[in-house]
Amino acid sequence: MNAVLEIITSKYLYIPILVWFGIQAFKVIWDLVETKKFNFKRILGAGGMPSSHSAVTMCLAMMVGKSDGFSSTTFAISLILAIVVMYDAAGIRRAAGKQASLLNKIVNTPGLSTIQVQERLVEVLGHTPVQVFVGAIIGIIVRINSIIYMN
Repeated sequence: MNAVLEIITSKYLYIPILVWFGIQAFKVIWDLVETKKFNFKRILGAGGMPSSHSAVTMCLAMMVGKSDGFSSTTFAISLILAIVVMYDAAGIRRAAGKQASLLNKIVNTPGLSTIQVQERLVEVLGHTPVQVFVGAIIGIIVRINSIIYMN
């Protein structure tokens, strides 16, 4: 029981999780304002402005840097992983989303394809570089604010 309490009270877990939840909630609200339709899939879905992946990984990296030092091995590991996540979001996952969009168009064009599909491919997978950058900045800002209020 003590281990569970340590896990749920660890700022290294709950602050990044709150960042993720806040950004995903923002995306749901933004989508509701834009489309006038509630889309619960946005709470768990990838893509969109800002990148919650970038915010979470940068927030955690900054927390580790503040705690262990910005020249520590743990900070280096967390920062490199954040960079990999952001590269993946803006590069690989974004390209996969573009391919999904093209494949959906091909499959839905009468006379062009005889392929029958049960569901459309998910097109919003990745992020633009701006979405990744804004997410990273949010992660850094959240960490700066948590230093001020919670240390």
